[in-house]
Amino acid sequence: MKAAQLNKYSKDFKLQVNDIPVPEISDTEVLVQVKVAAVNPLEMLIGTGSVKFVQDYSFPLTMGNELTGVVTKVGKNVNDFKIGDEIYSRLPLKKIGAFAEYAAINHNAIALLPKNLDMVTGAASALTGLTAYQGLHEELAAKSGETVFIPGGSGSFGQMAIPIAKDMGLKVIVSGNAQARERTLAIGADQYLSYETENYWEIIHDVDYVIDTLGPRELEHEISIIKPGGRLLSLRMGPNKRFAIDHNLPAWKRMLFSMVGRKFDKAAAEKNIEYHFIFVRSDGRQLRELTRIIETNDIVPAVDPTEFSIDDINKALDLVANGRPKGKVVIKF
Repeated sequence: MKAAQLNKYSKDFKLQVNDIPVPEISDTEVLVQVKVAAVNPLEMLIGTGSVKFVQDYSFPLTMGNELTGVVTKVGKNVNDFKIGDEIYSRLPLKKIGAFAEYAAINHNAIALLPKNLDMVTGAASALTGLTAYQGLHEELAAKSGETVFIPGGSGSFGQMAIPIAKDMGLKVIVSGNAQARERTLAIGADQYLSYETENYWEIIHDVDYVIDTLGPRELEHEISIIKPGGRLLSLRMGPNKRFAIDHNLPAWKRMLFSMVGRKFDKAAAEKNIEYHFIFVRSDGRQLRELTRIIETNDIVPAVDPTEFSIDDINKALDLVANGRPKGKVVIKF
């Protein structure tokens, strides 16, 4: 089978399409014929070695974190899926491999494809959806009636996070470009601020939570609007000591991440708030809950119209890293 593989970490890495054997499955895995794989910014972090202290890999590494496909073989201890099932998945971090014609996946990391999605839109749903779900439920532990602000939340992350937050009973405030106002309000946002004409830090204050999608340059502004005792969750800034402890990382990594995250922790502590960083994991149970929210709200993620096959994988990666995709970038098998 064809698989797009990484041979070493590199600042300007390229993937090589190789012919490798179809993987064998364990008793708790299913074999999935991959139909569509999504290309995420996470691929850049893995390929450059930026997250090797969180998860290091051996080479050659078949890349790809998110897919849709059809179950073609089932392990003897798997009772919740059968041959022919259409599934979607954020693959387990320790065993990725979506950029291949087949993938062996633990049954606890997959769920049936939502009824309102096809193979393409389904491939754009799992990773972003789980990031939003785990961020709101676990990292923020948000409660009904509280307020969350998502700066830059008019894109693919917000498309998932807003309905999940509303399902939890939260008030949701979003900032983004003026063009996205109506569609963002239509999926449930309570308030929308246009960054071209409005500075959110001058308009809103005392929110319970902020989910950062923009990175370190927004740290001061984001912290300034959170009430004491609130939380800042970042998808972009970087891990800290809390992240290392929560993930049971060894002592030397706790020390390393303490230094990496010191700036963020210090700024947050001065306002009596907590800084959290998320690195999303696979979870089939949460995917099933996400399916309910996707179907109930008829969420259909935006997908970039550019057509890519596995042989175009480096062009797809370049579009994600350097282009302006109009939604999730995918490769089709």
